Amino acid sequence: MADLTELYQNVILDHNRRPRNFHPLEGEGVRKAEGYNPLCGDQLTVWLKLDGERIDQASFQGSGCAISKASASLMTTAVRGRTRAETVEMFERFHRLVTGRLGPEERETLGKLAVFAGVAEFPIRVKCASLPWHALKAALEGAAAEAVSTE
Repeated sequence: MADLTELYQNVILDHNRRPRNFHPLEGEGVRKAEGYNPLCGDQLTVWLKLDGERIDQASFQGSGCAISKASASLMTTAVRGRTRAETVEMFERFHRLVTGRLGPEERETLGKLAVFAGVAEFPIRVKCASLPWHALKAALEGAAAEAVSTE
């Protein structure tokens, strides 16, 4: 189990150091939403480009702790090519994962996102991991008027 924990930590650290999809999206039809975690100061913006009901592109920019940044990086990779409905379902499973309510058999359905299973042991970090997902959901809904907060 210690080897698995170390592997998970390495994946999170890698995505923190070299985040994927770390750039703004521009152009017609791009949606964006901002997120803010007042507990630790995480701030990020998530951009989505939809092709009908499917996410064609996803990206983010911002600053924050390693968990928040890695979560956004892995999230933007995981949701590309998925429909809105699939993405909302993934958000729900991810939230159950980080809050310790997702069964081991369902973890496999999250792929690399399963590295965040250990967050459940640190309740204060749940908001760090889920912030990008709340911003993503707001962007999907077109609710970008004000920043999404973890409070």
